[in-house]
Amino acid sequence: MTKRRTDEEPETVQGLKSVIRLNKYLADAGICSRREADRLIESGVVEINGVVVTELGTKVGPNDKVRYGGESLKREKLKYVLLNKPKGFISTSDDPLDRKTVMSLVENACKERIYSVGRLDRNTTGLLLFTNDGDMAKRLTHPKHGVRKLYHVTLDKALTKNDMLQILKGVELEDGIVQPDKIDWVEDVESKNEVGIELHSGKNRVVRRIFEHLGYQVEKLDRVVFAGLTKKDIPRGKWRLLSDKEVDMLKML
Repeated sequence: MTKRRTDEEPETVQGLKSVIRLNKYLADAGICSRREADRLIESGVVEINGVVVTELGTKVGPNDKVRYGGESLKREKLKYVLLNKPKGFISTSDDPLDRKTVMSLVENACKERIYSVGRLDRNTTGLLLFTNDGDMAKRLTHPKHGVRKLYHVTLDKALTKNDMLQILKGVELEDGIVQPDKIDWVEDVESKNEVGIELHSGKNRVVRRIFEHLGYQVEKLDRVVFAGLTKKDIPRGKWRLLSDKEVDMLKML
């Protein structure tokens, strides 16, 4: 039987070789968030050293062997990669239709397995975060945390003042009302068909649907801010690793 470590045992703080909770180990391995990991543990699909573990709070040491779904897991170093997504790439790991995916753009970013935090549709450009930190990914995509997203929208015609006020009040879509935090015309664009819109909704294609609901077509959509991160110094189609300061900022959201 594998040794069960209780909550009273001290955890060492020597990086990834420390003794940690099993749910955090699963999250760090990129399987899921810690909350979801608790459900996996309780369902009896996780093994430590060949023994099924169902007790929440179980600890894992550096020499323990953890298996899930028949595969051995490795607690990876946490990585955070920020991509400036170009048009024409879909936000999935692979595609049966053999279309270009965002994973091909970040395949050389790190040796760890990373996944996109949320998605941008094929024709949307801009910021997309990748990580193997399951807890952070869950936090950044959950509506209750109100993660700020700012989009630069180019429309097929000028946005009227009345429609802008209507959007600010809230637009009722088929899956509920969406109310942006801010919206305004882009400065120095006389045609008034370019708009900045800030919101924290995680609904699918929500920006496009807001404007389509009011009779506009979105010609270009670019996410320029995500959770306080910007596109500064990231050319289209390129990526960079987050700094420690940026990671700490995301953990405080």
